[in-house]
Amino acid sequence: MCGRYALTAQRREVEEFFSGINLDEFPARYNIAPTQPILVVLASEVLEKGRNVSQRQAILARWGFLPGWVKEPKEFPLLINARAETAIGKASFRAAMRHRRVLIPASGFYEWHRPAKETKAKGQAYWLRPRRGGIVAFAGLLETWSSADGSEVDTAAILTTKANQSISAIHERMPVVIKQEDFDRWLDCKTQEPRYIADLMEPVEEDFFEAIPVSDKVNKVANMGPDLQEPETVEQAASTASRLTGDKRQLSLF
Repeated sequence: MCGRYALTAQRREVEEFFSGINLDEFPARYNIAPTQPILVVLASEVLEKGRNVSQRQAILARWGFLPGWVKEPKEFPLLINARAETAIGKASFRAAMRHRRVLIPASGFYEWHRPAKETKAKGQAYWLRPRRGGIVAFAGLLETWSSADGSEVDTAAILTTKANQSISAIHERMPVVIKQEDFDRWLDCKTQEPRYIADLMEPVEEDFFEAIPVSDKVNKVANMGPDLQEPETVEQAASTASRLTGDKRQLSLF
């Protein structure tokens, strides 16, 4: 799964990576957590010289997908991820897979290796970033949820797939990565049905990410500085984790 990630790139880098989007300045975010607002990129249409032209647009959405048929969001499970293998068949994600696929910019993501319960050992946090640096685009789904009073909230989930061999030693799942040359196909929900873009939801190549052991400070939402990504040996990280307590508080759009 993907439960925490970061976007620390400069505004101009993100604009260039997605070719054509316009962004306001935004701060580096080292610990993006569920229910917080996240940046998503989608395809929209504008009228140009008498014809509709597709262009990319960036918006903020709540990380935590809400299908349109949900009546009370507080009683609905928090859907931060969708399994790529089954999303088209799930009632929660079926419509978004067909009509509202998006890209989610990131500088990398965090994952935890969880030892077997019987060992009673602490989990180890890892920062996984593109080995060659730069920005990565996660595959995402978007849904606009409307409340009874007519207010609307854009919500999103990150698609995950089985981990490639290099990451499977840490966790069995990983985010789906969409390459720049495939952005148009992924975002084109008019001509590219889910069956036509199934090949884009395979695990990324083995050497794409590098895994860096870090402290468990990332567990606490209040920790938001660049020190979260400082490398530690596994022994150092375990020592740090033993001195920290978790914090389940999260920012929310509700």
